[in-house]
Amino acid sequence: MSTMHVGHIAVEVDGEGDPILCLHGLGGSSNTWTPVMSAFGGHRVIRPDLPGSARSGLPDAALSIARYVDSMVDLLAALGAARVHVVAHSMGTIVAQHLAVEHPGLVRSLALFGPLLAPPDQGRAGIQARARLARERGIAGMQEIADAIVTGATSAKTKERHTAVLALVRESVMRQTPEGYAQSCEALAKAQPADLEKITAPALLVTGDEDGVGTPAQARSMAARLATASVHVLEDCGHWTPCEQAGQCAGLLTKFHASLA
Repeated sequence: MSTMHVGHIAVEVDGEGDPILCLHGLGGSSNTWTPVMSAFGGHRVIRPDLPGSARSGLPDAALSIARYVDSMVDLLAALGAARVHVVAHSMGTIVAQHLAVEHPGLVRSLALFGPLLAPPDQGRAGIQARARLARERGIAGMQEIADAIVTGATSAKTKERHTAVLALVRESVMRQTPEGYAQSCEALAKAQPADLEKITAPALLVTGDEDGVGTPAQARSMAARLATASVHVLEDCGHWTPCEQAGQCAGLLTKFHASLA
């Protein structure tokens, strides 16, 4: 494993082979993908902390989906990765879709976990409110946000039987800086849908039956608009798919990438 900084972005690079770019979601980090690393054998795995998240610093300008896309293009260029498989979770799936639309030659495939086009209009105010809470209350606000996410975004079975997953999710959110998290919230709140009909890369969409963010209905609707896509709905799983159902997610990733070889 090699951990480095490319500009203000902290990134972990593992292995050799065709490159895979892993994009976490709001409140995530490179460790969102640690539970499924077994699926990436034979690949060069590039796991950044998105700008403003975890160990990555904030750029001079405010965060946005467009800035995330540009930062990933620059990162891949710096690492010499000309064409990548993209694996993404939650907000990262929005970044991945825009990356595939704007830079089709760069994206070989998409594996989207807890996928969403953009926040529903009725949910944008709540995301902005989270940004205010992080700024106004700092570390105490981040703790409150982390506890709410653990309660609302994981499945009943995860809460009952897999408390280590709850700890991972809580720690992931609490390791964010208040300002970085606030700006990430604002970027998500302003996100607009990508034009899915322009995406030609094959796609895998995976969500949980208890995912209230990237719902099964939404995943199926997105897949219907993509050129080549399959949908898998995991039982007893909330929104933190790669953490809650790591074994199943790793198996799906292995089969998907093998089918593209």
